[in-house]
Amino acid sequence: MHSLEISTRGQRLYEITSAVSEWVRQQRMQTGLLTLFCRHTSASLLIQENADPTVRSDIEAYFDRIAPEGGPYRHDSEGSDDMPAHLKTALTQVQLSIPVIEGGLALGTWQGIYLFEHRVRPHRREIVLHLIGE
Repeated sequence: MHSLEISTRGQRLYEITSAVSEWVRQQRMQTGLLTLFCRHTSASLLIQENADPTVRSDIEAYFDRIAPEGGPYRHDSEGSDDMPAHLKTALTQVQLSIPVIEGGLALGTWQGIYLFEHRVRPHRREIVLHLIGE
């Protein structure tokens, strides 16, 4: 098991594919299953296109429209982005499973792994990596 710390600087998608791939290669496992788990309730994980940056900006804009800041929320103890961050996490996921084949992640050509930060202020996010196989 391994823990990956990501420093964020506000709301957006942070690609973590390289860091995750490097850790998997270091384990020297040929076949297996990698589980990633985000230990937060206001950030999430996505596998998404990593070629065209407009995909990421459109995703971010979409989530801002469906869970806007300043909405009629009762929970706002940490600011106006607090409840929208929880809603965005609920609509995405905090856990991913990715097969490992021939020592590498079995991602498609245009797929990347992202931490989706839903809070405005900077945070240190922890992603737990667990690899099983042979």
